[in-house]
Amino acid sequence: MIQAILVFNNHGKPRLVRFYQRFPEEIQQQIVRETFHLVLKRDDNICNFLEGGSLIGGSDYKLIYRHYATLYFVFCVDSSESELGILDLIQVFVETLDKCFENVCELDLIFHMDKVHYILQEVVMGGMVLETNMNEIVAQVEAQNRLEKSEGGLSAAPARAVSAVKNINLPEMPRNINIGDLNIKVPNLSQFV
Repeated sequence: MIQAILVFNNHGKPRLVRFYQRFPEEIQQQIVRETFHLVLKRDDNICNFLEGGSLIGGSDYKLIYRHYATLYFVFCVDSSESELGILDLIQVFVETLDKCFENVCELDLIFHMDKVHYILQEVVMGGMVLETNMNEIVAQVEAQNRLEKSEGGLSAAPARAVSAVKNINLPEMPRNINIGDLNIKVPNLSQFV
């Protein structure tokens, strides 16, 4: 099972942090720092697998990573996962990001965090791999983009809600509401319309 997915730049700044096991925030930050230091000190000629740090479970867990340009993609997994399978999963995730952002870079991860999380959720959810077919993942992302465009985006939702309330066509606003023994007097709201 995947315990955590970490993406950070060459300077150790986290760009994507997703834990599938509950850790307090201070421990999460320590895990990111420790993982960065473990991965950074490794030479590029060395394999991309290493034992997990002391904070994330030690020898029971493995860190599997790939270094692309200025970003490290690190998956922390337990011993039941295949190292080569996870390396392939990292490749699928990065290639999917590349297709969705047309030559993905660190700034895409910063400014489109919601889309990056959506793509990640199409690949991994709850620490379990859902999809490895890049074309299927891209198709789902494109369907989500079409849905957002058809709805006018989330930023247009409040304006649409206000206009819908203003366009309610009531012939006359009720002044008193009687429900059994309960009598409610409705104040004059015409000044707000």
